[in-house]
Amino acid sequence: MTTIVITGGTDGMGRALARTYLDRGDTVVIVGRDPAKAATLPQAHFIAADLSLVAENRRVTEEINARYPAVHALVLCARYFRSSRFVTTEGLEGTFALEYLSRFLLSHGLDRPRVIVNVSGPVPGVPIGRIHWDDLMLEHGYDGVAAQMQAGRANNLLGLAFANQHADGPTRYVLINPGPVSTSFAGQYDPATAAHVSALKRHGVPVEEGINPIIARIDTPLTEPLSAFLPADRISLDNPSFAPGDAARLDDLTRRLLHSQEQ
Repeated sequence: MTTIVITGGTDGMGRALARTYLDRGDTVVIVGRDPAKAATLPQAHFIAADLSLVAENRRVTEEINARYPAVHALVLCARYFRSSRFVTTEGLEGTFALEYLSRFLLSHGLDRPRVIVNVSGPVPGVPIGRIHWDDLMLEHGYDGVAAQMQAGRANNLLGLAFANQHADGPTRYVLINPGPVSTSFAGQYDPATAAHVSALKRHGVPVEEGINPIIARIDTPLTEPLSAFLPADRISLDNPSFAPGDAARLDDLTRRLLHSQEQ
């Protein structure tokens, strides 16, 4: 029996993963906002949290480390699309906070999981998804898709920085872009984006199929400190999405931003 921690585990791909491992008899910890959704997985251990808040991520990390000292896998699935810019009560842009900062905090804060699977990311090599170095909070000209793409690219860099810092440790870091999956697509959408999402739901692969590459990486961790997949095909790390200088720069900016939250 192993312990699996899944953020966004009450809905979509996260929920399907939780059910898979519960059916195997594993210990599954799901982190999410909605107790009603968690109630549909009564065998899971539910931690209620708003992961767009730094303080909540720190609380969740402390609770998991205290209650589950031997986590096999941390799976990072939580996401929420916003067509309109949203600022958290801590003063952070919501997509960046939920889809990048939360993953940074949990990745670095959890006590030595065997594998971290970060389900995120734009397609490497495609000229979308950039870091807005001078405007990380997207205060100027916010666009929901651009916010998602920035978070995706940031997670690529998170994986690289983590692997560089912990290459000799036990944790293997995996980045997976799941491709078009007919999942819940939780979010607040403008009409044009909502129409696109509806098309994705119609033509995407079923959730039960979409989670298979994630299951493979959990069940059979690779030996390399970092690997990336789209969705099951291996992606070369030798491309601009994984620029070491950008990874170090974002890591430093993130740590300074989080330090400022403590003041």
